[in-house]
Amino acid sequence: MSGAVLATRVALVGNPNSGKTALFNALTGARQKVANYPGVTVERKAGMVSTPDGRRASVLDLPGTYSLRARSPDEMVTRDVVLGRLAGEDPPEILVCVADATNLRLVLRLALELKQVGRPMMLVLNMYDIAERQGIRIDLDGLSQALDMPIVTTVAVRKRGLDMLLREVDTLSSKKTVATSNWHEPTAPEIRQAHRDAERILRLYVKPPLRPDTWTGRLDSVLLHPVAGTIILLAILLLMFQAVFSWATPIMDLIDGGFTWLGQFVTHYLPAGLFQSFLSDGLIAGVGSVVVFLPQILILFFFIILLEDFGYMARAAFLMDRLMGVAGLHGRAFIPLLSSFACAIPGIMSARVIDNKRDRLTTILVAPLTTCSARIPVYTLIISAFIPNRTVWGFASLQGLVMFGLYAAGIGSALIVAFVVRRIIWRSATEPFLIELPAYKLPDPKNVVRGVLTRGQIFLKRAGTTIASMMVLIWFLSSFPAAPAGAMQPAIDYSFAGIIGHFIHPLL
Repeated sequence: MSGAVLATRVALVGNPNSGKTALFNALTGARQKVANYPGVTVERKAGMVSTPDGRRASVLDLPGTYSLRARSPDEMVTRDVVLGRLAGEDPPEILVCVADATNLRLVLRLALELKQVGRPMMLVLNMYDIAERQGIRIDLDGLSQALDMPIVTTVAVRKRGLDMLLREVDTLSSKKTVATSNWHEPTAPEIRQAHRDAERILRLYVKPPLRPDTWTGRLDSVLLHPVAGTIILLAILLLMFQAVFSWATPIMDLIDGGFTWLGQFVTHYLPAGLFQSFLSDGLIAGVGSVVVFLPQILILFFFIILLEDFGYMARAAFLMDRLMGVAGLHGRAFIPLLSSFACAIPGIMSARVIDNKRDRLTTILVAPLTTCSARIPVYTLIISAFIPNRTVWGFASLQGLVMFGLYAAGIGSALIVAFVVRRIIWRSATEPFLIELPAYKLPDPKNVVRGVLTRGQIFLKRAGTTIASMMVLIWFLSSFPAAPAGAMQPAIDYSFAGIIGHFIHPLL
């Protein structure tokens, strides 16, 4: 505990898609923890690193933001941490503004804004190898003088420049000087002036690329095409759902069989009674009901993280904005609704990236209407019981078509409810959909694996504990009180669950 108190607190701040998380992973490796900020469902990723001078630094990966004028919950957390406003969170001692070296236009304005906070800070130009390959000429000394802060170049995915970054942390830590903060909520004229200052600095010290990235333009001409792009997006979604519902099945069956065997083992070797029932029907069944869906969660987030790191997810949101807009949803609602097909809980949590509060709440309201993994066993049971297993149209399975229809009904109901909420109940002007399209880049396998495992851990911790606890509670309600001697009805009719069921039966 004392080491954590003495560690220098370093916060990584930057625009989305700047490689900030890749830099955080390169610095901290496996020495990182993921939790929630106090009172909010925004992930807090922190890790430890040692500097060349032997200092211990606690590195905090803050959610991406374009400005301290926060609009979404993620941006509010970044603002409050940087300004020292978040309860239970010490303010950072050093600010590290992480920038995509190939796209400095927006980050320069953020750097100027962070400078007003008055804390020691540096600018890190990440992906510097790509900037050099494109022939982007950056006057590092001139830019450093104009911003009045040190500049370090890095290539996070190859762990280049990390030693220089950590040496700069030592230098800033040794100065122990913190200027008086003069940050305040900027007015419209101040925002325009900040844009002009950033543009002036960009023109003076950053020259256009000699060898522009033509691959991004060529790919976008296809992937953003209204027809071809939509067909490709649907094909990718089809592949994702095929993977979620087909590739995961053998592993899910294996997990389900393992927990079934464990329950039978407990039943066979423990004497009959409440303790045996608690272990087999309550605890083991409760944990198994959560873990069995973990393969689907991992596969879905593998695709989502892969597409995000590749740079395609922003394009997908752009393509879906027109369809979402018809129902009154924001283009960014595409990712939360996509996540909800695996589980509505991470889908709802990911809705925090939507800036507008009403758009965010609408997305949260309709996310549970999509068909999540937990409904698959129910759908399968009902379809097997009531729909005959026969071929229609000469090639299609009737049961498969019904399953598809149930999924389509979930999507349709979500869009209809969103339309009613945004066009009738919460009528307001729809904000324009603005999104930055990052350059395409190959994902780092280590970061993808680490991200998938982190999402799985979050699912087990947040959703799993709740579901398992409810399973144990249901076991208790259905087991107590026991049926009296000579009872003619099933034992559950005499339990708390039976009593509650009989009580609410007329209402249903």
